[in-house]
Amino acid sequence: MIDSEKLKNLKLIVSDLDGTLLNGSNQIGTESQKLIKALLAKGMRFTFATGRLHSAVEEHAKLLGLRTPLITLDGSMIKTIDNHILFDSYISKKYVVKGIKLADFNLVNIALCHADAIYYTEHSPLIPQLVDKFGANYVEVDSLDEYLHETLEIVFASDYKGSIKFIEKKMTFPFAFGLNTSFYKSHRRGDTYFFEVRKHGSSKGSALLRLIKHLKIKIENVAVMGDWHNDESLFNTNAIKVAVENAVHPIKAKANYITKNDNENDGVAEFLELVLKAKE
Repeated sequence: MIDSEKLKNLKLIVSDLDGTLLNGSNQIGTESQKLIKALLAKGMRFTFATGRLHSAVEEHAKLLGLRTPLITLDGSMIKTIDNHILFDSYISKKYVVKGIKLADFNLVNIALCHADAIYYTEHSPLIPQLVDKFGANYVEVDSLDEYLHETLEIVFASDYKGSIKFIEKKMTFPFAFGLNTSFYKSHRRGDTYFFEVRKHGSSKGSALLRLIKHLKIKIENVAVMGDWHNDESLFNTNAIKVAVENAVHPIKAKANYITKNDNENDGVAEFLELVLKAKE
């Protein structure tokens, strides 16, 4: 159990969305909605740290009445509901061009993720089915040349592992500098491999530190909630760490509190209720 004095002194709660605050129907639990609004009324801040695009989370932020900037695309952007950008992490144009050339040469699907849409061409027709960015606006364009400057993330996808690994080699040191990369096999589509590229320093954890510096809040007065591997950088901070019951083991191992219920049964409401009771 977390000390009630620590809960009383919380000033900010940062939650992942998919698998944590949201259920499989893309909904926030009724009890969590009530508790978040009650905490906001007491001066608590609440926001999201998600892998989704900013445009794909605005609906949920408006539903809750959030005013704190949102962390999106795994820390690549921090932006308010009224479109004030606190931080962005655009990939250098030369690496976007290089990625497009590598995808064309290796016949690999490629998409450029911007804050408000994911762009792809007819040469990558499977992008909307392969790239699992829930709620994203997928836009097919004639050419990616007009979308080189505000790319927050490049996503490569293929059912041929060798091609993806070749691109990974060419987009990492010593062939590229200042990038964060991630190679993984889809847990939803077992025959698909992904390689993602973002600018170095882009993670949920680093974005959280930027946000609290802006808000003038100490990390000890922050709680984070998550379930998946991309939440691990949040769980490497000195914030109070809350894992939902369905979280992967590395997240649970670092948690200060694990909910009894999973995301399908509004697990985060358990922790939110503890915070509200401490505040009262």
